[in-house]
Amino acid sequence: MLRTTKKEASFYTAFLDVISLTHEAAVYFNAMLTDYTGIEAKVQQMTEYEHKCDAMIHELYARVHAAFITPIDREDIYLLAKCLDDIMDELDESAHLFQVYNATEIKPEAIRVSALIVDAAAHLTELIRLMPNMKAIERMNEHIIEVNRLENQGDAIYREELTKLFKNETDAISLVRWKGIFSRLEKALDACEAVANAIEGVVLKHA
Repeated sequence: MLRTTKKEASFYTAFLDVISLTHEAAVYFNAMLTDYTGIEAKVQQMTEYEHKCDAMIHELYARVHAAFITPIDREDIYLLAKCLDDIMDELDESAHLFQVYNATEIKPEAIRVSALIVDAAAHLTELIRLMPNMKAIERMNEHIIEVNRLENQGDAIYREELTKLFKNETDAISLVRWKGIFSRLEKALDACEAVANAIEGVVLKHA
């Protein structure tokens, strides 16, 4: 992994392209919640991000099939690609839930969690940028730890909001709505952590 050919390096470029797109989508999603207007068009834009990500993942799979040598184990490439795809899927589904559940206003805590997703995607971007150079293991670990911290923070918000919902919410529809939304947002953060964990596994193999 320390000396990669141009073809091998193209896998890292593909990973970086996917996570960069995901970070862009996360920023857009956060902006959607902050300025909660014109939701139908904004949700459609999130779906377009998801479709573009799917195309990039399929192209990456095809590249693996065609490659004689890959910079990391093929199963690790497949795992990392799937985990990256999961983040975008969860973001897209989260956006749709606001429309499906007919949310007319946004809880500030939802915006807080979406901001955590933006931060996690930013750290994953830098983490993947460092992947070709295993000598940067300490810097990589810093990003991995930070993603884990952000996911833990999201878990805390999720538990707090569920507790408040079941303790204070008297409207059944509102309870179902926000339980579903917060659960999906938490899954998006889980997906970010899964990417960090997958990369950590690669680091342990090749350090």
